[in-house]
Amino acid sequence: MNRIFSLFLTLAVLFVVPSCKDDDPPLPDNTVQFEAGESGLASDKTEAEIKLTLVRAVTAATNVTVAIQETGVAYGTQYTTTPAATSGQLTVTIPANSNTASFKVTKKDNIFLNGTENLTFKISSAASPVVIGTTVQTKLSFSSIVSTGTSLKINGGEGGASAVNSVFVDFSSNTQTAVARASWDLGFYAGSDFRVVINGTTGATVKALTKTDLTEVTAADTTALASVLVLGQGAGTFDIVDDVDGDLTKTAIKAISATDGENPVYILNPGKAGTAQKPWYKIRVVRKGTGYTLQYARITETTFRTLDVTKDANYDFNYVSLTQGKAVSVEPTKNNWDIQWGLNTYKAQMDATTFVPYPYSDYVVINNLAGVQAAQVETKTVTYDAYGEANIATTTFAADRNVIGGNWRASAAPGSTAGVKTDRFYVVKDAAGNVYKLKFVNYISSDGGERGYPNIEYKLVKKGN
Repeated sequence: MNRIFSLFLTLAVLFVVPSCKDDDPPLPDNTVQFEAGESGLASDKTEAEIKLTLVRAVTAATNVTVAIQETGVAYGTQYTTTPAATSGQLTVTIPANSNTASFKVTKKDNIFLNGTENLTFKISSAASPVVIGTTVQTKLSFSSIVSTGTSLKINGGEGGASAVNSVFVDFSSNTQTAVARASWDLGFYAGSDFRVVINGTTGATVKALTKTDLTEVTAADTTALASVLVLGQGAGTFDIVDDVDGDLTKTAIKAISATDGENPVYILNPGKAGTAQKPWYKIRVVRKGTGYTLQYARITETTFRTLDVTKDANYDFNYVSLTQGKAVSVEPTKNNWDIQWGLNTYKAQMDATTFVPYPYSDYVVINNLAGVQAAQVETKTVTYDAYGEANIATTTFAADRNVIGGNWRASAAPGSTAGVKTDRFYVVKDAAGNVYKLKFVNYISSDGGERGYPNIEYKLVKKGN
């Protein structure tokens, strides 16, 4: 009986003791603050988006009140906001299940500004349980700015390792532009050459046929391509993707000839939208004056549609969505972004001599086509905090778009933990000559981050001339 009683007592302790422990510690305050402390509205722009961020998503729609202080401008005369402001303040609603919100400032037409005008926004209250964070105030100048630096949480969106967004970051203006990766299929080069790129952020692939008439292409033409136009797990070849180093003379779709008959039909596998495979297309591109004409249809369709694409030199590429059948906005203007974060097609090493194209998560490219350069700096040489203007002369900048790539992070592997590599940082020289040092803070749970929402910090080292 004593042994039975002893066993009963032991089991009782095992079950009772945990219930006597203190409750798990409460979550930290869910703070709301501005994404950046300053931003600018250049003279050629009419609208600015001011973003609010929270530590985590709210469970119900939550209102935040923002007060407006004007310098040199008046509401309704020089600018308006969306949502509308009343008596010097506006209310921003954070949607349920979201950790971000924003409002827009729109400059009125046909007004003269000398560039000294600005607005200061201050969070004056937030509905419970949200509390006000540290960056409680932000300044919007009605002119371009050169930021001295800030911290940003990249808005990659849901999906974790397959985050749904590509995110373009412009250091000098403290702005990020998040665009759904699957929102476009083809990019038409706006420079002097006639080149078309496929969507490397969705794992798109393409293959030329010998035919030049879309109406002659049927499903039978794709039978042999079912196992060819695929990427991942060792599959795929470099001829079905654009050059992974960004060389525009090596696009998978060859240069568009001025002779129409030399432009073949291509079979396009547009990749995935999230986890869903996008439908395949047959496409053909010819020149039209200084621009392009796109012919496209689903594989089994007997007729095709056309879409004219005009080159807009303010951008590196002008983009088209085949699903929507129209031009779409993707990249910011070419001089207004420095790095792009997100999933991108690069290469993986299979053995000592073999490489294959591979879709990489959390991959970072620089805007090399607009003149952006970057360098990787090891902290054993100089620390991030110590790096200053005197170090620029000994920094070797490169125009390779993959300078940063995936080198900033470590993936989970036997004997290692996933997380930001703390033995390095990056120095980025933008198209205007401004030099910034860039540090990745975290990106995954094991280093204190959240997959799809990496945190970065950057600081101005030297202002351009």
